[in-house]
Amino acid sequence: MTGSDTPMGSMFEQLEGIEQRYQELERLLSDPAVVGNRELYTRYIREHSELSDVVTVFRSYKQTLSDLEGSRELLSDHDPEIKDLARREVDALSTQMVDLEQELKNLLIPKDPNDDKNVVLEIRAGTGGEEAALFAGDLFRMYSRYAEAKGWKLEILSGHSTDSGGFKEVITLVKGKGAYSRLKYESGTHRVQRVPVTEAQGRIHTSAVTVAVLPEIDEVEIRIDPADLKIDVYRSTGPGGQSVNTTDSAVRITHRPTGLVVACQDERSQHKNKAKAMKVLLARLYDLQIREQQAEMSEKRKSQVGSGDRSGRIRTYNFPQGRMTDHRIGLTLYRLESILQGDLDEVIDGLITYYQAEALRHAEQASSN
Repeated sequence: MTGSDTPMGSMFEQLEGIEQRYQELERLLSDPAVVGNRELYTRYIREHSELSDVVTVFRSYKQTLSDLEGSRELLSDHDPEIKDLARREVDALSTQMVDLEQELKNLLIPKDPNDDKNVVLEIRAGTGGEEAALFAGDLFRMYSRYAEAKGWKLEILSGHSTDSGGFKEVITLVKGKGAYSRLKYESGTHRVQRVPVTEAQGRIHTSAVTVAVLPEIDEVEIRIDPADLKIDVYRSTGPGGQSVNTTDSAVRITHRPTGLVVACQDERSQHKNKAKAMKVLLARLYDLQIREQQAEMSEKRKSQVGSGDRSGRIRTYNFPQGRMTDHRIGLTLYRLESILQGDLDEVIDGLITYYQAEALRHAEQASSN
């Protein structure tokens, strides 16, 4: 059966092209010239990994298609028992084909190249003063517990804590396969409604915390001219400005062309602080680059899914009602306590399903035009 004869038509031909590229990459990855070229080998191994899932499902699809054809031929057998068995197999394989076709459509949605990367997670207190700082601490603990449940590792890159135990700002590196794919829709303004511990009359206050989820970027992907960096060292300080280190170990890096400034003082080693600051700077430069590219696109393109815009309010955490609402997908859950303990899968799965459906809808519209 040729590609044009299959139920998927031209999509079958596209998948055959992907499989051919996958086989070509397997040959390239065993070529000594490629193995000896670190940058090229890294690029090919990443592409091979990205194509692996779709090739695996496509091969299963082709095998199921072959099995279905064989079962259909048996429907004309003279033996009633064989015909009955073939009919049941045709029904089961037809259902399996529908499932595999849908899975392949989802896999062909343009994948975010950053999905498998680690995450630079930035949490900042917004409006609301000390109450916002306390909620920033709550969100930090929520994501920490979620990371722990996923088997990811969390490393604090920079933090500015308050005397009450909150955070004016905390930046962490979340290490784990697929961390960005799970956390990328957390970017935005998180609003909290609750009675602050300092409120004597029991009035509900509204505060806000901003969350930015950036993929970790290495220097191969973003090249920085050392001449564009201004690096200052100074003594680190704790809450209230008191000195916590007697050596100039804190590092502040300024990227002159963009004006981006990153500071890190959590480590006693100047070299470690510089390395952490560079991780944050690379992630922010990449984020800036992506947002500049999006700004240049047409209004139609900007309206498509996955833009990662973090300017708007995305979620409200209402303590008096024990309620969390994600405004993008209209999801409301009355189990705020468990969510703040890191039980986020239902929320994140809902967001991923929503944005995948939107991406598939846009892809189908584009292909029909």
